[in-house]
Amino acid sequence: MIDLSNIKNYYIACGYTDLRRGIDGLAQIVMLQYGYEIDENSLFLFCGRRTDRIKALWFSGDGYVLLYKRLNNGSYC
Repeated sequence: MIDLSNIKNYYIACGYTDLRRGIDGLAQIVMLQYGYEIDENSLFLFCGRRTDRIKALWFSGDGYVLLYKRLNNGSYC
């Protein structure tokens, strides 16, 4: 089970992100474009051009977790 209750920092990437990217591509965006290190206390959110999909990247201590959510009805924006 994934426990996200310890997350203290939430970051939303500005603009649109290519959601075809996987863990390595999104981690590269976090480190190179924003200058942050991915740790257990941070969750990074990425939005694509379609407003009904979102990806989240989190480091669980022993590896990366990539979460993907697509809404059936409605949008995030």
